[in-house]
Amino acid sequence: MVYRGLTALSLSTALMALSTSCTKDLDQTPKYELTPDKVYTGLAGYKQVLAKLYGGFALTGSTGPSSSDIGGIDAGTSDYIRQWWSAQELTTDEAVIAWNDPGVQEWHRMNWDATDPLTRGIYSRIYTEIALCNEFLRESTDDKLSSRLGGDVAQGKVYRAEARFLRAVAYMHIIDLFGNGPFVTENDVVGGALPVYYTRQQLYNFVESELTALTTDLAPARSNEYGRVDQAAAHGMLARLYLNAAVYTGTPQYAKAAAEADAVIKSGYSLNSTAAPAASAYGRLFLADNNLAPAKNEIIWPVIFDVNSVQSYGGTTFLVNGATSGADANWQRKVGQTTGWGGLRTTSALFDKFFLAGGDTARDRRGRFYTQGQTLAINDLSQFTQGLGVLKYRNITSTGAAQGGAQNFSSVDFPMLRLADMMLIYAEAATRGNADRATALGYVNQIRRRAFGFPLTGTSSADITDVQMTSDFILDERAREMHWEGTRRSDLIRYGKFTENTYLWPWKGGVAAGQGVDAKYKLFPLPASDLTTNPNLKQNPGY
Repeated sequence: MVYRGLTALSLSTALMALSTSCTKDLDQTPKYELTPDKVYTGLAGYKQVLAKLYGGFALTGSTGPSSSDIGGIDAGTSDYIRQWWSAQELTTDEAVIAWNDPGVQEWHRMNWDATDPLTRGIYSRIYTEIALCNEFLRESTDDKLSSRLGGDVAQGKVYRAEARFLRAVAYMHIIDLFGNGPFVTENDVVGGALPVYYTRQQLYNFVESELTALTTDLAPARSNEYGRVDQAAAHGMLARLYLNAAVYTGTPQYAKAAAEADAVIKSGYSLNSTAAPAASAYGRLFLADNNLAPAKNEIIWPVIFDVNSVQSYGGTTFLVNGATSGADANWQRKVGQTTGWGGLRTTSALFDKFFLAGGDTARDRRGRFYTQGQTLAINDLSQFTQGLGVLKYRNITSTGAAQGGAQNFSSVDFPMLRLADMMLIYAEAATRGNADRATALGYVNQIRRRAFGFPLTGTSSADITDVQMTSDFILDERAREMHWEGTRRSDLIRYGKFTENTYLWPWKGGVAAGQGVDAKYKLFPLPASDLTTNPNLKQNPGY
């Protein structure tokens, strides 16, 4: 097995030591089979628990892919990446799903409510991650690190910074999805008062402060081991936070978004330009060996999955198997599996982003759709053969070797942050008058040259001009470059096209031609069960 970093290295040990359960009181300590003094023994003990925090984004429970740390939702469905991805993609023009599991169709039809099980699932998964990070931080104070680590205190502080980063990301997802919510840190007394309610602005201020500090507290860019975050990741998450600041706080921060993106761009990561026998340079980023150079040189923060050691029915196993037909062996071979779940497809709206802008999808290597036996039009959301397949995540190596094996789990690492996103954030800021347009145009054209198979330097027929580089063009370019990476809902909300009737897609609002919906759907409701449990909380307007 190729070494895939901290999660794969330490996760099995950490999961044997740590068994967590979600509770209604979000400031309670996760329940452990071993006490802290038995777990946090030396640097190795801290690293094993840190692996659990990273693993919280990839795995669902402590005893295998069918176990779950949270209740009320199917174990595989409860996976963090699967839930986050679904909230960001199934609610938009980029993805539909055939299944009729509780809450699934409501997300695409945009008619969910406060009792929706998927909404409760992602809320619980996020706060479980926050609880785990808080407990790690309680056990990594300066005093405890000094007494337990001796000469390894400096490394222990880096671990602590990484836990703060993961918690900040979780709170950032609360800001994006729910706006407001409970707020708990390591300073809250375990088993004490119910969590206080923080507004979107208060949560934003906390996340901004944490990420700003972490731009120096984390390991320098590109100095950490694979799968662990560094200072560039903190700058990258700040860039995303500032990109959406107008939505989150009412005050645009595009100049700050550009500055943070620029810090990432200059930090040593590089746009992959090397194709492989099994994929284009772009497609190589989403293969089973994207943990290796040159693909990994573009991915700033990967969530690790491995067919043998990091198994989940969520994550990229969901994105590979869920988007593949169980009745089409050719399709299965293309993605490196021997089965398919027959669920995920895309709408004509995403296909048109490639066809209308690029001339034909054969030229733009980012647009790879499976059409055999599929129709472009969708008359029935529950029919998998309606809607095109998306061949983005493939469980094969760059040489074409299938990795799924008999178990059919995925070894494709999910790119939470990558360099091309930063370039497009800088470009969007430039179109809004907050960054250098010539620099931004160069970034956009590098991305487009790769997409069309040209060298990144020089000029090509894929290039656009300064006049063509409008904000709306960048939104469409983000759809082409970042499709199925969990950014689309946030992008559409930022552009005023998510709930509004000025931009429609098939089955938006529950009708085939699409329709606008109530603006309340820009936020998910806090789960009704948590409002009952915690009177400090306030429901989002309209629910």
